[in-house]
Amino acid sequence: MDRMIYTAMSGAKATLTRQDALANNLANASTAGFRADLSAFRAVPIQGQGSPTRVHALEATAGFDTAEGPITQTGRALDIAVRGPGWIAVQGLDGNEAYTRAGSLEMSAEGTLQTVAGLTVVGEGGPIVVPQGASVTIGADGTVTAKQQGSPPTPIGQIKLVNPQAGELRKGGDGLMRTTNGDPAPADPLVRVADGALEGSNVNPVESMVGMIAAARQFETQMKMLQTAESNEQRAAKLLAPNG
Repeated sequence: MDRMIYTAMSGAKATLTRQDALANNLANASTAGFRADLSAFRAVPIQGQGSPTRVHALEATAGFDTAEGPITQTGRALDIAVRGPGWIAVQGLDGNEAYTRAGSLEMSAEGTLQTVAGLTVVGEGGPIVVPQGASVTIGADGTVTAKQQGSPPTPIGQIKLVNPQAGELRKGGDGLMRTTNGDPAPADPLVRVADGALEGSNVNPVESMVGMIAAARQFETQMKMLQTAESNEQRAAKLLAPNG
């Protein structure tokens, strides 16, 4: 069978992978703190006699877009947005430390500070528990202060803020970032947050839509190449047939 089929097939598979990433980005264009997925591919020459000019398209991990999203003022005391580089540490569903830019926080029934997705916010000394009936403010360095009626404001913990290099992070299927080696990142005292604000997604919807259209056209081209390869094979078989 002509190797052209495999070449076109690998290209079509790569195009579908890129389209999946673009569709996921579009679906999260309004998700707070979302980082757009990037997709990249490299050409790998096919090894073998008679095929030095043919290549496969293989996915090369490109990671995520590190650009910051727009910050919107909400006025809500438990909303925070990271200013500049940095991440908010949370406990993932697997129990390990993970990182997010989605700073819409709330208190659980037990008073534990968590994200709206139900993930516990990691404090410098463990989970941060807010006293019953207390109002909360969050400082620029992540310090959480509780104030109960008739009592002075009291610091009850500090949100762990980290700033590892982008190359040291990988994005999981749950949208959370984790270190590539699996170890917790150290706290960075230079990371700052803005209270009463949220960071939006850094997805550019127009760019993603244009990318999806281009990917669809590219997929059509790959399918035509497969059809051409099949047609060539049928003609060759007819020519080589004993009664051809």
